[in-house]
Amino acid sequence: MVNYVLAGAARTQAAAMVRELEAARPGAVERLAQGALAELRTWRELTVLEVDENLTEQGCSVAGAYDFGPPPHLSVATSASRARRDFTGLHELGHHLQKNSFALMEPFGREPDGGLLLEDAACDAFAAEILLPAPLVSQHLDTQGPTASTVAQLWQASNASRMAVCVRAAQHLPAPGHILLLDATGHLAFAASHGLPPLTRGSFQGDIAVIDRALAGSGHARGLTQVRYRDGILGRELHTDSAPMDGYLVAVLVTDSAPWRAFTPPTPDTGPQSRDYICANCDEEYRSFAPACRCCHVPPCPDCGRCACPPRVNERYCPGCFMLHPPSMFPADSDRCLNCD
Repeated sequence: MVNYVLAGAARTQAAAMVRELEAARPGAVERLAQGALAELRTWRELTVLEVDENLTEQGCSVAGAYDFGPPPHLSVATSASRARRDFTGLHELGHHLQKNSFALMEPFGREPDGGLLLEDAACDAFAAEILLPAPLVSQHLDTQGPTASTVAQLWQASNASRMAVCVRAAQHLPAPGHILLLDATGHLAFAASHGLPPLTRGSFQGDIAVIDRALAGSGHARGLTQVRYRDGILGRELHTDSAPMDGYLVAVLVTDSAPWRAFTPPTPDTGPQSRDYICANCDEEYRSFAPACRCCHVPPCPDCGRCACPPRVNERYCPGCFMLHPPSMFPADSDRCLNCD
């Protein structure tokens, strides 16, 4: 599945998560909307921990983490606001629901990365779905799509976190793009992406066009810019609109159909392009922006983690169980492993 349809798949997955949660715990969705962490602390099967933000995983889109245990527990950064902690708690609850339900894990099998991106995007969509009901969203985000100012207005009209609002707004983007939430120094506090590769939380975007003007002025700025990916790689040009959001900056970026312009042709796709690979180890096809190995010039496979270099540990193929094992697993006089001999 390509990133262009990831947002739709995430919303479908989030809706299934809400249905499964409500079936198991009637009324839980409404209680979580009133106070997510307070409600989660009453669940006997889960432990909620508040930890320093530096101890949370950078791989997640929020400042939190989920450990399936046993016993399972959710970690939420203490330095965040209550609304942000609630969003993070719901995001991590999304991981808990998906990792403990065969029905919810089933869509991951169709993903080229095993569902890694879909699982995280579905967690954001699940949290936003609970915190921002559809009637409130439709009052502020019309069919043309969000501008930076309407995103800020939706946040002011709700009790939801800035992150939840960004996720909801990204669901209404009329074209591939991002909703960015940046702190006063230009670092990315959160990003909700639609149809484009996701950005890394904490990455510095303060010196790219439009954002630098917005940070230096009132927060309102428009124009074309390129967001920065890993190692400083710039993506394609995007139409950008920014607005202040009480100490933060929110920016809406799209490839075309910008709601704040009468006519917006698509920008040329001059950004980094992924390549297709076939893993030399597990034969899986995959796309990757990851750094290539210096020896074989192939990035690691997301399924098995190997590049095209020969394995450092010799392995033998067992015709009994059709698996690779280290040589110590084979008797001297047999071509089958100890499990099959």
